[in-house]
Amino acid sequence: MSESAEERPHTPEDEPPTDGAATASSGASGGRAAAFIEAYTLLFLAVLVALVFSLLPSTSEVFPTGANFQAIAGGQAVLIVATLAVLIPLICDEFDLSVGANLGLASVVAASAMSAGLPLIVAVVAGLVSGTLIGVVNGLLVTRVGVNAVIVTLGVSVIIHGIVQLRTSGQSITEGLPDAWLNVGSESFSGIPLILLIALVIAGLVYYLLTYTPYGRQLYMMGANRQAAKLVGLRTNWLLFSCFAVGGLLAGVAGVLQVARAGAAAPSVGESFTLPAFAAAFLSAAAIKPGRYNVWGAVVAIAFLAAINGGLNIAGAKVYVADFVNGTALIAGVALAVYLRRRRGA
Repeated sequence: MSESAEERPHTPEDEPPTDGAATASSGASGGRAAAFIEAYTLLFLAVLVALVFSLLPSTSEVFPTGANFQAIAGGQAVLIVATLAVLIPLICDEFDLSVGANLGLASVVAASAMSAGLPLIVAVVAGLVSGTLIGVVNGLLVTRVGVNAVIVTLGVSVIIHGIVQLRTSGQSITEGLPDAWLNVGSESFSGIPLILLIALVIAGLVYYLLTYTPYGRQLYMMGANRQAAKLVGLRTNWLLFSCFAVGGLLAGVAGVLQVARAGAAAPSVGESFTLPAFAAAFLSAAAIKPGRYNVWGAVVAIAFLAAINGGLNIAGAKVYVADFVNGTALIAGVALAVYLRRRRGA
């Protein structure tokens, strides 16, 4: 043996791994596994619910069919966009209770323009502008006048209800709607409803906005701690105003898509979207990115609720059971969001 080998100093690398290092490694692996389970539990539950209804004797003949998938999936497209309209202000720790009513107004404006014979693009833009204007009004009242967002948006939703009733006299608008737009709500691409693909593209754009742009990061920062965001120089009033404006635009998009999906503009249609949209928005904090309201978590929450409600409907459950499911989901979503956010802040 050479002298250099004999005199080589003993180094820490020569020591065998200690129990502490092994424990830390196993703890990190366990933490990653726990985080993965937490992030995807709701998705697993959605798959499990679908599997159960696919095997139950009372629903197995209808639930797993392609036709039922198209019906359920297509029916969630408008809800996805409406949930995004709720999600944007919610990220800023504010509530927009006018989303459902705004959706209904946009559908009536767009359908009225279509039935009046205006070009399709003009009618669609009219619906989008209608939704955006309501969002702008909400934002101005909250940021400039200083009225609480819950009060503002609740009051605005009541006013919208009156406007819609005045315009429609309580009757749905069904005449004169162009086939080109109605086909958007009925056609499929490779077995997937076209309107769902549109909703998912919009969800992808909102995800990019919130995740990969300074604007989105600023919204999350303001939602986490508005005072700290103000201290570091963020224009919190402008950000808050923009939340309501963007939410209003998305509500307008949802309203225009609702005309394509339903083939009509019903005066009370918006009311049916408010509770499910809030339930899915709150449940988003328990999926994909636990503790944070997020786009794909909302999509997973909608899939979960759609699987439950769709299966129960096929099983012959009463209509009001869906209200029980959505109400319970809203309470559970709020509770989980509060718990996860507190744990993140701990």
